Amino acid sequence: MFEKVNPSHPDKIADRIAGALVDLAYSIELDPRVAVEVLLGHGRCFIITESSVVFDEEEVYRIVERIAGRGFEVDLVQNEQDKHLSENQNRGFRCGDNGIFRGVPLTEEQKQLTDLARELYESFPHDGKFIIDGDEVIICQSNARDSEVRPFCPDATINPLGGWTGGPDVDSGATNRKLGSDMADSVTGGGLHGKDLSKADVSVNIYAWLKAQRTGKPVELYCAIGDPEIDGKPYSQIVEMARSYINSLGGFEHFAEWGLVR
Repeated sequence: MFEKVNPSHPDKIADRIAGALVDLAYSIELDPRVAVEVLLGHGRCFIITESSVVFDEEEVYRIVERIAGRGFEVDLVQNEQDKHLSENQNRGFRCGDNGIFRGVPLTEEQKQLTDLARELYESFPHDGKFIIDGDEVIICQSNARDSEVRPFCPDATINPLGGWTGGPDVDSGATNRKLGSDMADSVTGGGLHGKDLSKADVSVNIYAWLKAQRTGKPVELYCAIGDPEIDGKPYSQIVEMARSYINSLGGFEHFAEWGLVR
């Protein structure tokens, strides 16, 4: 069983806003320390940041409007990053989280469902969720008639509860709530979005994922705050691999659109 959501799902909107703020932090500092949590829905958007940079409030409001649309009242709370966590990186990159991490190769079914979700999104850029359970495919696509969706997957179950409008006026969204969509069978603890590259939740998850796809074998790793090496490699090398991957996608906001399962 596997579920994929598209970039207009409320949880993905929250991830994208968090990613855009991380991009903004990197435009201010070369290697900022930043963590962002976003909760939005029904005209309100709550944002809490812990960061080495101070965000311009007007710029934050513009990001929310660009990604989520107009009409959101934004409640922004900015805090400094914890001093002890920040000092952990003063002598070069060291692991910024405690955690366990897993990378698992994608199945063909997971790849096919992701391709279907992306194809549908090109025609219907609205809130959508897609599920595969054995031989059954379920398509929940807002703002689309069944007859419009049917040609994409003739045997699918489409909108089993009927037509719907979707989006943050129907449902709330929160950062890192759709990790199953982003990581498939690789989900463990921690979240991919709204954090800088020093955080193992970002860099080690990306590293484990890429290694699993490359080798075709599951990868299991663990680390503690301050570890200088992971999987026999300097943590700085893990960070640079993740940086290269994020840059290849166009930044953290674009990474948040589809996660690792693209």
